[in-house]
Amino acid sequence: MQSSKRWLVLSVVSVALVLVTVDMTVLYIALPQLTRDLTASASAKLWIVNIYPLIVSGLLLGAGTLGDRLGHKKLFLLGLTVFGLASLLAAYSGSPQRLIAARALLGVGAAMMMPATLAIIRLTFPDEKERAMAIGIWSAVASGGAAAGPLVGGALLEYFWWGSVFLINIPIVVLALLLTCWGVPADSADRSRPWDLPGSLQVTTALVSLAYAIKEFAKPAPSYGYLLAALATGIGLLAIFILRQRRSRHPLIDFAIFSTPLFTAAIIAAMISSACLMGIDLALSQRLQLVMGLTPLQTGLFFLPLSSAAIVGSLLAGWLLTRMKRPLRLLVAALLLYSLGAAGFLFCYDAPMASQLLCLLLLGAAVGATTTSVSNFIMLNAPPHRAGMAASLEETSYELGAALGITVMGSIMSAVYSDTVGPSHGADIRDSLDQALMVAESLPPETAAAVTMLARSAFDQSFSAVMATAMAVLLMTAVLIWLSARVRSTRRPLVAQSPYDAESH
Repeated sequence: MQSSKRWLVLSVVSVALVLVTVDMTVLYIALPQLTRDLTASASAKLWIVNIYPLIVSGLLLGAGTLGDRLGHKKLFLLGLTVFGLASLLAAYSGSPQRLIAARALLGVGAAMMMPATLAIIRLTFPDEKERAMAIGIWSAVASGGAAAGPLVGGALLEYFWWGSVFLINIPIVVLALLLTCWGVPADSADRSRPWDLPGSLQVTTALVSLAYAIKEFAKPAPSYGYLLAALATGIGLLAIFILRQRRSRHPLIDFAIFSTPLFTAAIIAAMISSACLMGIDLALSQRLQLVMGLTPLQTGLFFLPLSSAAIVGSLLAGWLLTRMKRPLRLLVAALLLYSLGAAGFLFCYDAPMASQLLCLLLLGAAVGATTTSVSNFIMLNAPPHRAGMAASLEETSYELGAALGITVMGSIMSAVYSDTVGPSHGADIRDSLDQALMVAESLPPETAAAVTMLARSAFDQSFSAVMATAMAVLLMTAVLIWLSARVRSTRRPLVAQSPYDAESH
């Protein structure tokens, strides 16, 4: 393929990737308005945000294999179509339940598209250096898109209603469909590999069940019967899935691929990085609007340094990876920088704007560098005929991390908020800051002021808990990856297991 045609292909898949990654975070800015218009509870609000990455992470493994079987271009086109239709349904949802269902369908479309984007890049760029730069650009789009979601949402909500954050997808879908049909070449299909639909459904149901159990546990008055049933369902289905995959001749996950230490480390780093980004974005976007009183557009602009730094960090990491003999150090450094950025917000979220700007720049650069490092480690350790599986595992780690981040961080935020407010206040006030502010509007001025002050103070406590959790988890991940590399350096194998194993630590 001509060089110009290869970069055109990269442009097309990057345009589609913007849809998927922006949709991950664009709702954060719309949550206060959406919660008020749809009268959504704290639990429903988390499900609206969380169902998307849960469905994506559950279906990605099967979608990657399906792409190998049908051809990645065909699956990519189908995913774009589903994504566009789901966006239309989400924009005009009249209840939390309908919006949750539409977001789930968005997840189905995204799961079809995402592994195809990276697999198309892997097959289009055979040269290692060109591929590293292409993946760096792909990572920049992924990181920048997710980070730019709040800005896009804020700009739209300044002039339109919350459904506009979904309608904006429609013209982009149409453009991507036209460019894909015209510019992306068809790839060969491997019909010898069956598509394991039951396995995909097992994983998806297990993840939704476990997320339900975590959210139920975080409620002020959880139903332990439902909690235990959901927990047992999730664990049981995961166990069945693992057993089926180990016995299958054509598994969705070839567990042998995890025998490469750097591949496993990259998967873990991707999950942790994504989880912390989603948790931080969720908590920070709510605090800026509900505690500090910023408008949606002002909140979106506040995130601009993060998205800009993420793009720069991704491109810079892609350039460094082609020149470093020990690229694992870049991943460890990025995680440490990430932890430092979270620590900065833990101690400086009420500090002058310059301090907060520095924290956002650190976070963005670290997210971008981590994404590029992880993507290169995963794809360069995968055989060409398993590009779809490797891409699915890479994307699954990000989406599962996002789902875990929203579930765990959102539950921590909810639990700390409710506990800080205390049982002496009404259920609506204890449910969430959104509900407390709506209740305050109907109270006498003095009582309303007291309720508002209490609720905002409680939310600040929950915000600090999220930042402290992110800081600790990122720091532990960096230390564990570094220590595992030190242990392997004392037991260097005679034959390298992957392109990086010989001199990666």
